[in-house]
Amino acid sequence: MSQSGLPAVGPWRAVHPREAPQLLSPVSSAWWIAGGWALDLFLGRQTRPHEDLDVGVLRRDVPQVLDAMAGWEFFEAENGYLRRLEHGAPGLEVHSLWGRPLGEKSWVLELMLDEAEGDTWVFRRERSVRRPLDTATTRTADGLRHLAPEIQLLYKAKHARPKDEADFRHVAPQLDFSARTWLRDALVRVDTGHEWIISLEATLSP
Repeated sequence: MSQSGLPAVGPWRAVHPREAPQLLSPVSSAWWIAGGWALDLFLGRQTRPHEDLDVGVLRRDVPQVLDAMAGWEFFEAENGYLRRLEHGAPGLEVHSLWGRPLGEKSWVLELMLDEAEGDTWVFRRERSVRRPLDTATTRTADGLRHLAPEIQLLYKAKHARPKDEADFRHVAPQLDFSARTWLRDALVRVDTGHEWIISLEATLSP
């Protein structure tokens, strides 16, 4: 993306995940809460402030999502810059879209683009990391869909910012054995030296 685009800066409207079903009511394709909020929904409590609301969709569904949200404007976000999405297919190098209702100055949603092949979810940074698409998300007790916590931690592992480290400390101990094993195995494929691997292996030992 050319750096002639807009700088990727706020402000962001504070949006709670419980508002998402109304905001996305016109959308018929699958969507789910992603980012830090997905982890807090898994935990059942808010552990830290959240700057924005991330909503996951499949990349292949983006044209339908944008058609359904005709009263919004969306921008491709990449390398700290934004470019208005003029057509329904973002570039393959773009993995998130910032969106807001037309006429608003504050950003409201960040659409996170997930990859899939058929009925299989695919991790874009290491395409050998896969799982059935219907296990890539889960639901809260009241039915709000969110990204599976072990997948969200896998995304966060790349940067491991202070908030990501805090998310790992809060969430990893609450994962069941299968989820911890999956995350450990995925991290081994992506980054064999990642420090989270040691923490996970310690909890998997008999």
